[in-house]
Formats: sequence, C-alpha cells, structure tokens
Amino acid sequence: MQQIRIPRKGPSAAISAPRPSRDAAEAALVEHYPALVRLAHLVLPPSLGRQRRVLAAHAVVQRALPRGGPARAGALPRPRGPREEAHAWLRARVVTGALTARELRPAALALPRVTGLRLFPRAGGGDELALDRALAAVAPEVRAALALTLLEGLGPEETTALLAGAGVTAPDRALAAAARLRATVPGDPAALLRGPEFDPCTVHLRPTDLLRRRRRGRGAVLAAALLLAAAPAAGALWPDAPAAAPAGSVADPAPDPAADPAALLRADPERWADTSRVDFTAWPARGDRTRDTALLGRALTAWTGDGVRTETTPRTSAAPPAGPPALLYAGETDGAAVVLLHDGVRLARYTEPPAGAPVLVLARADDADVTTAASVVLARTGAGTRYLLAPWIAEAGVRDLAAPAAAARELAVAPDGVTTPVPAPPPAGPGGCGGTTVLQLRSSARIVEDHAFLVADLGGLGPAHLSWTPLPAPGVPSRQPREATGPQGLAAWARSGCLLGPLRDSGVRSVNRWEYAEQQLPERAGRALWVCARAETWEGTGRADVVLETPARAPGAVRPLLTVPDTAACGRFGQDVLAGGPWTSPSGARYLLAAGSRHVVGITAGGAVRARAQGRVLAARAPGAGAAVLDGRLADGGLLRGWTAAGG
Repeated sequence: MQQIRIPRKGPSAAISAPRPSRDAAEAALVEHYPALVRLAHLVLPPSLGRQRRVLAAHAVVQRALPRGGPARAGALPRPRGPREEAHAWLRARVVTGALTARELRPAALALPRVTGLRLFPRAGGGDELALDRALAAVAPEVRAALALTLLEGLGPEETTALLAGAGVTAPDRALAAAARLRATVPGDPAALLRGPEFDPCTVHLRPTDLLRRRRRGRGAVLAAALLLAAAPAAGALWPDAPAAAPAGSVADPAPDPAADPAALLRADPERWADTSRVDFTAWPARGDRTRDTALLGRALTAWTGDGVRTETTPRTSAAPPAGPPALLYAGETDGAAVVLLHDGVRLARYTEPPAGAPVLVLARADDADVTTAASVVLARTGAGTRYLLAPWIAEAGVRDLAAPAAAARELAVAPDGVTTPVPAPPPAGPGGCGGTTVLQLRSSARIVEDHAFLVADLGGLGPAHLSWTPLPAPGVPSRQPREATGPQGLAAWARSGCLLGPLRDSGVRSVNRWEYAEQQLPERAGRALWVCARAETWEGTGRADVVLETPARAPGAVRPLLTVPDTAACGRFGQDVLAGGPWTSPSGARYLLAAGSRHVVGITAGGAVRARAQGRVLAARAPGAGAAVLDGRLADGGLLRGWTAAGG
C-alpha cells in the first residue's frame, strides 16, 4: 500500500512569508476549505488511489496550520491586503505540502482514517475521464500550475513565484506544460475541474468487502493464538546460525521467481474501483483454477523456458518476464485449460487444449486504459469466441456494424467475467467484405458514468477500441475522438466497417474514423465526405486509410482511396492532412478531387493535372491518365505535401 508523508514545514528553498495570526489563518481555512482541499487533491499523486487521495487532500489542508513556532509558507507573489494574506499563506502551504508528499512507513502516517467505508468523488463522463487520465500522466508541479491558474485565478508571474517558493526547480516549464495540457484535453478544463468529479469534499460512500473483513478478523485472532502457543518451542527449534554446507558440496541454484506459482501477483478484487490506473494492473485473479499450482507452474514454465509453441503479435518480445507476473485468469474454457498472465507490458495466454500441444500467445498491452483493457480473447472455437471482460464492465452486448439501427444483442457473462461464445460473422458476399465481431461494453458507474464504447475483434488477444471524430461545424474548434455508440457514430462506422478486415493480426489497439472535410461534387452530383481512418498499434506505429464517401457508394463495398502505412498522420501528432484521387461523374467525365483538413487554406495540383483552388477543396477536370502532385498551403504559411491515389 502506498503511503505518504504530509510535511509540517515547507522546503528550505521556500521564500519566507509573513505568517498571519492563528485566528486569521483558521478563519481563512474554514472559509476556503473546499477550494483548498480541491487544490491539494489535484496536486497529489493519482497513484494513491481514490480513497487515500481524498483523505490525503484533507490531511494536507488540515495540517497547513502549524502547531507552533515559525513557519514558511512559500512565496506570496505580491503584497496583499489583510483579507487576502491569510488565504494566500494557506494556499502556498497547501501547494508545498501536496508537492512534497512522499512515501513513508505506515507507522509514521497521520491521516484522517475511515474504517469499513470507501470514499471517492462521483464518476464523470468521457471528458472528465480524459482530463483525469491527462492529469495522471503529468508531473505534480504541472497539475499544481494548472490548478493555480484555472481554479485560483493566479497569473503566470504569481504561479511561477508560488511554485518556486514551494521548491519547484523549473516553474516556467511547469507553467508551459500546464498550458499545453489545457489546450489538448477535450471540453473546458476549468469547468471540469470545478465539477463534482474533482471535488474531494463531495464523495460517495460504499462499504468495503464485508466478507473479506470478517475473514481477516478471524484470521488475525487465530494467528495471534498460534503465535502464543508456538512461542515456548521457538527457541529450541530455531538454530543460532544456518549450518554450513559440507566441504565440496554445491548449493542448489536459486529458483527463478518468475517461474514460481507462489510468487504470482494477485490484485485486490476491489482495486479497479479505487485506483486512477484502470488497466490490466487492476484485474483480479479469476477462474476456478487460480489455486492449481501444477497448471500455473506449467504456464509459467512455458513463458520462462522452452518447448512450447509460442505465437506473438507483431513487434512483441518473446523474452521471459523480468519478475513474477500477475495472474488474471486460470480456468476451464470449452474443455481447455487457460491461464492469462500480465507482466506490466505484455499479456500471455497459455492454453492446454483437450487434444494437441499447449500454446503460448504473447501480445503487447502496455499503456492500456479503461477501453483497451476492457476485454481479452480467451478462446476461439467453432462455436465462436469467448471473452474475459474486465471487472469494471457492467453491461455487454454484440453489435452488427452493418446494421447500425438494430439494437445490440445482450451478451451473457458468467460471474468470473467469461462470456458465452460470440458466433463468427457471416462470410463476405460477392464484391463485399467480411464482417467483424463488435462488442458494445459499458463501464460501471463506480468509475465513470454513462460510458459505453465499442471494441472489435481483429484477431489479437485484446480487441481494438473503435472511436469516431465527426466533421466539425464551421467556426467550431476541432472535435476530439468520441465513442461511436450513438446513432451517428454507429451509422458512420457502418460505412467504414470494411476497413477493419485488412487490419487483422497486425497488433492494432484502436481505430478512429476521422471525418476531416466535405465537398460538393461537380455536376451537382451531391455531397462527398472525406474520411481518414487511423489504426494505432500497440508499439506506436499507425496506418491511415483515406476514403472518399460519395452518394453513389455501395454501403458494403467501400475501399480506401489510398493507404499510408507507418505514419503519424490523421492522429494526435499529425493533425494536418491533404489527399486526392480520381472520380468519375455520372456523365462519365473524369475529375481530380482533393480536400484538406481545417488548417489548409489553399491547394495546388501539378503533374498530370494542373489546377489551383482557394480553401480546403479542389475539383479539376482530368483529361487523361497520369500522376498528379498535390501541395497545400496552411494558415500559418507552412506547406503540406498531399497524398494522391494512383490514376489521379
């Protein structure tokens, strides 16, 4: 369990500030208590877990008042009136205390204590979840800078002075990182941080595991009794020193802890509901064979030794784990014994089939999240695919991407998280594409409210997360990827479902459909939509499929206009795109069409087609075959080389 120490004094680097009278400080603490606790809660490390972080935030604020003697509160950025001085002094003390919280032995911990209850702020929606994940990924001083500017209303000079007084070595960099974070997260960060999802003074109460508490209580009493009974004999049975090995003997080699079933890590069954890291590290050990040491030993030996057929997803290491992995599942699945392990970077699925040799499958799983760690494929048989769902999944259904208006079919889930078999989709018809199994999952309200999402089985251990970025309205800032479970998102993915087939067995973790431009077709042929579907792999590379969706397109036979492998385009780090390709009008005339994303303000075509257009779209007659070259002009004066499909 991670513990923290709440310092009573600021660091020696802090700048002395006049301490207000105790009465004034206490009055300011009472008046501003909710805001100060929210500030401490945002700065404290999310790795504490939700309950300990809430309690630690209250402890930081309550201990901001020293018990006596001179105290430092960090820097007060500018002279203040008497009414503001006490509040500013406390705020600097709170920031200093939250920034310098560090690990300590449990005996030295002094926090508010709650027995038998779990405390946590209410769960938020998708924007709150994205902001919480972004905050967890940055340093404490960056969270402090963001909170001071957005919640406390401090200017840049005041913020950097306060951070410097709290011991931050590079406050300017922390302030710049906070500004970048503010610009990249969805929604309004200031409004989100002021909401109940980030308020440690308004919390939900839930009981802890009552049965486990009762067992632990009985176990403690029994252990104490056994200890007292065994004490008189301990001196006679315990030698003064270990016996020396006989001369010439060779000691047995130390066993590999990674191959020892007794050393397997097992997460607390309730950890997923009390941590900011909602991923495979929060999965408990489930299944009816989690205590079968013989099976677990064979699975570990298969991973740490040789002699078992091993399959890996692209760019996944087959090396043994560096230490004892975590046990996620061990049980019987369709007559086969299955063990699922996680070493912090990879998933390992060991299968002993009813007939045949065992198989070990390894797949990357680092940096997973609430969606990409929501399900794992346990087995594929003739009856279909069985999944093991994360403990935070409250509802599960199966959806046909080609039928967006149809309701999701309910998927039965056993108490240990194993689903019933999901039948394989029907084969592709003439000129069409194969179907893809899609699960619609909903997270428990204990971690986030109203959060449903889609994952698609693309042949690996972990299904890929499907998201959707709709076309922004004119004058509206660019939109962030969103879940594709609403009517518009489902209709959009119904048009892009055929793009998923070629991605099978390529280690894809997520696919986002980005609608980046629209264009009125020549000869009044209707409206076309430009789409870039980006597939992200677990190792960081990406593939972009550009599609021109026209009114005459056959829904089941869409094919990409062009495919670009190993690119950052159409993603977070490649937000500018320009693409073009051939199009034949209903009259038979050939055109070169091109479109760019929102920062493109002009397009020039060269090569076989020479044309120029102001704005984000271009349509030019293409009298003959030949390659065209596209260049785009960006709003900031930069140039963007475009992609052109063959035959343009």
